[in-house]
Amino acid sequence: MEENFQYKFYLDEGINAFYEGKYDNSIEFLNKSIQIKNDFDVSYFFRAACHQAKENWDEAMLDYTKAIQLNPKMTDAYYNRAKIILSRKDIINPKIENAIEDLKKAIELDDKFIDAMYAMAAGLKKLGKYEEAIEYLDKIIKIEPDAVNARALKKLILTKYMN
Repeated sequence: MEENFQYKFYLDEGINAFYEGKYDNSIEFLNKSIQIKNDFDVSYFFRAACHQAKENWDEAMLDYTKAIQLNPKMTDAYYNRAKIILSRKDIINPKIENAIEDLKKAIELDDKFIDAMYAMAAGLKKLGKYEEAIEYLDKIIKIEPDAVNARALKKLILTKYMN
């Protein structure tokens, strides 16, 4: 019982530090939580989010992957892992296809996940799959008719890439 209390204490402290923007402190607390209980997806997820905020991309990817291994239904871990792939500037040829797979899984788990759909459209655009990108943008607009970014990206694809 004491061990359960300790891991939860460190996890809670780590989460609080994360939301306060104290990423180094958060990582320290989360490391202690993981040392006590290394099979809890939330600990890895928040440690990954800290690494992502600090632009420690590889560490973030490893922790998101561990969180997904522990909980294959962790929608935000798939999304965040995909966002890292799509936004990294330090890799010449990022594996956009891997990001697409993660986004497909996130959308499968939450079929109204607008941010994942937008990222999917952006990823598909990068791959030159304009028709598929438009399909995701149309899904967003159907869910949220005032989705300005989706409308702007759709217009860009239609006018610049599909004319």
